[in-house]
Amino acid sequence: MSQSPTRDFVVGLFVLAGLAAIAWLSFQVGGMSYRGPLGMELIATFDEIGGLRDRAPVMIAGVKVGQVKEIGLDADGTRARVVLDVDPGLKLPIDTAAAIRTSGVLGDKFLALEPGAEEEILKPGEEIDRTESALSLESLIGKFVVNSDEEKKTK
Repeated sequence: MSQSPTRDFVVGLFVLAGLAAIAWLSFQVGGMSYRGPLGMELIATFDEIGGLRDRAPVMIAGVKVGQVKEIGLDADGTRARVVLDVDPGLKLPIDTAAAIRTSGVLGDKFLALEPGAEEEILKPGEEIDRTESALSLESLIGKFVVNSDEEKKTK
């Protein structure tokens, strides 16, 4: 049985193409992409981020304009500090609001920016003052249970 080097080369190319396709599919399904640094960092602080992760999309009106760069605690250690990396061409007013929203069936989190109406524009490194924390289903259920227990006690 003699083996042909051409056949081995073709089989090798086929295997490499298959591995490349699997890698590409993994990145697409995982929602990971690398576009490099976008250029303008903004900061927002939240009481609750509810599962927001690094590299989560930042969107305006459903259009991706950046991603979450870093998540940590603020200087006091009491609130979540989120660093956003957004398109430097954006002209966001200083009264822009940031809200954590849920998309999709699986509940993927993203950060939605809602531009305001002021004429003054946010500069790189500035903080978005108006924020809306993630809606926590567990805390809503807990409040509902507590309220229903209080209603039963008052009757």
